[in-house]
Amino acid sequence: MTQTLSYGPRLVAHPTGALRAAVLVAPAPAIENARPLPGELNAIYSRARAEQEILAKTLRYFGSEVTLLEPATGDPYACAAADAAVVFENGAVMMRPSSMTRRPESAWLETEFVKRDIPIAGHIAAPGLLDGSDVLLAGNVAFIGVSKRSNSLGRNGFAQIAKAHGFAVREVELRDPAAPLRALAGAVSADSVVLAPQSSLDHAAFNGFKIFTAPLGHERGAGVLNLGEHHVLANVRYPSVVDVLRRGGVVVEAIDLHDFGRIGISPSMLAVDLKRI
Repeated sequence: MTQTLSYGPRLVAHPTGALRAAVLVAPAPAIENARPLPGELNAIYSRARAEQEILAKTLRYFGSEVTLLEPATGDPYACAAADAAVVFENGAVMMRPSSMTRRPESAWLETEFVKRDIPIAGHIAAPGLLDGSDVLLAGNVAFIGVSKRSNSLGRNGFAQIAKAHGFAVREVELRDPAAPLRALAGAVSADSVVLAPQSSLDHAAFNGFKIFTAPLGHERGAGVLNLGEHHVLANVRYPSVVDVLRRGGVVVEAIDLHDFGRIGISPSMLAVDLKRI
């Protein structure tokens, strides 16, 4: 299902403002070929489609307009829509993913944005590399994960764009090189985050923020999708993370996204925020 959305001049006014519009990209059948995490089974295409429909219904229930697009490529990870773009208040920044087979997704998504009158605020140009899933916005800070998925040109280019939008920039050392930043960290509110343990990423980069820590073994449960201040959507497969957040006063919507989690895709990687108020 695809909806045509209308936008005013403000898109993502606040990184943890109430989510009012988002883009999802449906999984391709090739999701079954994605390499699962250690100890996990392969994702099942039909189940992934059903789980994403529940995600879309949940977002709509909480007041977000959802555009669900069919994938532009047959890449196993095409549903990780956040890799292609990061949206600021006045427009979208088109990323340049590290995976060569996924790079066409940015140009394709840019075309979809233009169709919907969504301004383009910038691009990560070649030879720069940066996946959107290695960018996390919280408060007035843009966190950028440092790993082999990006290079200094991509990170520095995005940093300049983020600073022009009023964000301070902090780089985050990812000690788990296989996991994107958004699989290991999630924005809970303007001044709080949930993080995987120190063994997975550098907590020092988040000084000044209240930190909820995911237990060992549930590191990737930290990749929650923010729905608003102190309100997040989590993968139910990580109940200990849900418990940590709820005990801290956070409202958590826990839904079944097992088939995405099996291949390392967190809830926040599945959505491109288009409007937050």
